Amino acid sequence: MAANEDRLRVLVTCPPMLGLIDEFRPVFEEKGIELVTPDVVQTLSEAELERLVPQVDGWIIGDDPATERVFAAGKAGRLRAAVKWGVGVDNVDFEGAKKHGIQVANTPRMFGGEVADIAVHYVIGLARQTFFIDREVRKGGWPKPAGISLEGKTAAVIGFGDIGRNTARRLAAHGVKVVVYDPLVCPTARELTKYTFAIWPRKLGVADFVVVTCALTPQTRHMLDAAAFAKMKDGVRIVNVSRGPIIDEQALVAALQSGKVHSAALDVFEEEPLPADSPLRDCERCIFGTHNASNTIDAVRRATHRAIELLFGFLDVQ
Repeated sequence: MAANEDRLRVLVTCPPMLGLIDEFRPVFEEKGIELVTPDVVQTLSEAELERLVPQVDGWIIGDDPATERVFAAGKAGRLRAAVKWGVGVDNVDFEGAKKHGIQVANTPRMFGGEVADIAVHYVIGLARQTFFIDREVRKGGWPKPAGISLEGKTAAVIGFGDIGRNTARRLAAHGVKVVVYDPLVCPTARELTKYTFAIWPRKLGVADFVVVTCALTPQTRHMLDAAAFAKMKDGVRIVNVSRGPIIDEQALVAALQSGKVHSAALDVFEEEPLPADSPLRDCERCIFGTHNASNTIDAVRRATHRAIELLFGFLDVQ
């Protein structure tokens, strides 16, 4: 059935929001807005977006390639505004959107606590090797590996935004010393007394854990490369709950194989979903996620309400 051209249409491509979309349909229906909800596992391709985006007035973006090409295609059609669901905006070409007169924003400070919970969960999992115990018990074993205590250990937290601050606070509550790396941070007086602030990569060699919570930018891409791993202490444990390309995965695999890195917990990867032939899959001392650290029902509701609020404002929906 052909769409009513006079009716506003909104495309949603964010998997967490799509998971609860039936809960939010009445919000759109009340305003007479038609929802377009394609089946999305992680992201849609640029070609798929170039086909869909021109057919809608508004777009709630997930981690899709929101490139200038996509915005140009949208401008040639109906697209007027877009909102990036969530914090990370490395996949959104804001200048490209501006060039084509399309309003765009994101939803910051929505789930720093939720992502930090997963970061600390990963730190504990690597420290106590709970992942290994689980796997062996499922196989019929009963292993008792000796872990390491958190009290007195040091964690390097890369990035001190909402997620980084929440992560540092939770780690400190476990007796972990925290070294923070963030050239843009303006720490409070209290934070200066609680944490050590350093210039990358100074003091990296004292860290027992390295926790990545920063945004992906040209400066942070492959920030953790072979040279960075070489500066770390032997047996360091790596956690990434931010963006996959901040870590050079080939360098990480080599560091895991050599034992330089004891283990790693990765919620994100350079290519998502993780390819079947990725050498990371052969690294047994790893915990893998599905870029899902922010995905709690509470956080999804909070971020979705904010995304809808912003989009309705852009589209002048009363």
